[in-house]
Amino acid sequence: MVRLTDAQWRRVEPLLPRAFSGGGRPPKPHRPMVEAMLWILRTGAPWRDLPSAYGPWMSVYTRFSRWSQSGVLARLFEALARDRDSEGYLVDATIVRAHQDAAGAAKKGAPRNRALARRSVDEAPRCCRRAWESGSRRAVTGADARDEAGVHTAQ
Repeated sequence: MVRLTDAQWRRVEPLLPRAFSGGGRPPKPHRPMVEAMLWILRTGAPWRDLPSAYGPWMSVYTRFSRWSQSGVLARLFEALARDRDSEGYLVDATIVRAHQDAAGAAKKGAPRNRALARRSVDEAPRCCRRAWESGSRRAVTGADARDEAGVHTAQ
């Protein structure tokens, strides 16, 4: 769960638009919406996977989309970048975990050191391999391959 400290919220709050209360249902407060947006941006999860503690994902997505289109988020990020502190994040491969399959781990029952390609580029497909190897470089059907290899069918 991403929770902004009070000091962080004091820096962010003045950069957000005022809550409009002109008739209809009152808007949801900005703070949980911003925290939900940060959770999505930090985790990279789809909107539908937003934890229910942040509220309905569609409400958060709608506000994120409206703020993106109107430039609110761009102004927010720009202001925070100008007013940066010594806090920063660096992501490198030493802290990013990958699934074991992504690391090239050996598969159960799979042969080790298997060739990447079964045949070379110049080698003929399996159906025509014998005829191809005999020196003929023309396209050969399966019947032609049997004839050139000396295999005769009884008629």
